[in-house]
Amino acid sequence: MFLSIDAGNSNIVFGFYQDETNAWEEVLRVPTKKDLRVFNLERKVAMYFLEKSWGTDSIDQIGMSTVVPDLEPVLIQFCERFFGKKPYVINENSYNKLPVTAMNPREIGTDLMANITAAYLRFRTACIIVDFGTALTFSVVAKEGEVIGVNIVPGIKTAINSLFNNTAKLPRVELKLPESALGKNTVHAIQAGIFYGYSGLVKGMVEAIEKETNCKYQLIVTGGMSSLMGHLGDRFNTVDVNLTLKGIFQITRLNIGN
Repeated sequence: MFLSIDAGNSNIVFGFYQDETNAWEEVLRVPTKKDLRVFNLERKVAMYFLEKSWGTDSIDQIGMSTVVPDLEPVLIQFCERFFGKKPYVINENSYNKLPVTAMNPREIGTDLMANITAAYLRFRTACIIVDFGTALTFSVVAKEGEVIGVNIVPGIKTAINSLFNNTAKLPRVELKLPESALGKNTVHAIQAGIFYGYSGLVKGMVEAIEKETNCKYQLIVTGGMSSLMGHLGDRFNTVDVNLTLKGIFQITRLNIGN
């Protein structure tokens, strides 16, 4: 199997790709913590492998993207100790062999470049990738594969946590789409404001981008929070929660082969 590791601000996602079935077999999420140590990862992953009856030798190759610099040496050491393999770490020098190009590759997160690569390899046309993560991002790719822009907005969970942490009386609420766009109590008021407000934000952002560029795009949604935005399904062509993992796999294979 191929192991994709996507280390983000909220979670470290381990995705396992089986070449024989051409499918992502399993996904393991580990919360991102500042004090995370190698032995913490070894314990969690060892238990997961035991449950699946997998051996560590079932992993043939590892690709990794991280937007948390402090986690990089921890994850590299974990891979070397647990799997006996050094991961390929995606960086700004990884993009030379890709079908997509970026004017300022050092300023684009490797997770976004993974999204862009996976989406463009699938559609081979102009596309916008909307990633509902800790941040809500819009990555815009032209028909020829050029990254022409990226927009960044605080993510849904970030916005809700901000309300809770910066107000005296507003509670932390469940991440759930309410039945009505009109809040009937405090909890519903926050849920309606967040979810329907972000719906308008996403639609408005896409419309503004399409108007400015005079182009219609394939719209792809991904990210850990994308499952909560099902009411936007009629606006998106594709929902793919494994898009980043696929891009890590593709960038790694394009750079170091099978």
